[in-house]
Amino acid sequence: MGRAFEFRKARKMKRWSAMSKAFTRIGKDIVMAVKEGGPDPDTNARLRAVIQNAKSVNMPKDNVERAIKRASDKSLGDYKEVLFEGYAPHGIAILIETATDNNTRTVANIRSYFNKCDGSLGTSGSVSFMFDHTCNFRINPEGMDIEELELELIDHGLEEIFEDEDGILIYAPFESFGAIQSYLEDKNIEILSSGFERIPQVTKKLNAEEVADVEKLLEKIEEDDDVQNVYHTMEESTEE
Repeated sequence: MGRAFEFRKARKMKRWSAMSKAFTRIGKDIVMAVKEGGPDPDTNARLRAVIQNAKSVNMPKDNVERAIKRASDKSLGDYKEVLFEGYAPHGIAILIETATDNNTRTVANIRSYFNKCDGSLGTSGSVSFMFDHTCNFRINPEGMDIEELELELIDHGLEEIFEDEDGILIYAPFESFGAIQSYLEDKNIEILSSGFERIPQVTKKLNAEEVADVEKLLEKIEEDDDVQNVYHTMEESTEE
């Protein structure tokens, strides 16, 4: 298996996927999708993808509909996607995706976490080159021939495809999202969820004490309401 498989396996073990955080993240995604392309999922591909993700974490339909209606209110402020880059102790690069309606607050908070945990907030581009920006899809495996699907999707940018207990997972470069989404929808292949991830090109193994130092910073960042996703170059265990 490739890097995407190992990355996915390790992240599944993480506590970051707590349901309450997932609902908050998806709620912001809905607002950004509606502001960008309107409230009709039939004509808004980004919103269709977010609704699929909401279903995958069992977000109630009423919550989704309320979020769409709320996002359609022109008086509601928009969220801006802001990327933060920096270093944790022991040379571990960290990439933080945020969705914020107050960038001044978010910058101050993120900087304080790095300062308190002996890290350093970097400038734009200081660590992002260490990560591959990818898109991914999880589809229903029922009736699918994974080898045939792989051949079909290579022309649309496919890099890695594999099956686990969650379904068939498809990974491709970030810019291939639209092409693969269109292909799957045209073929009436059920998309269970989709999204974007930043996979580290190289990871660094730390001892237990060093891991604790990095985890201290990661925990502070992950608990921030403006933070959507956190990626880093510390090697993570894939053991159950």
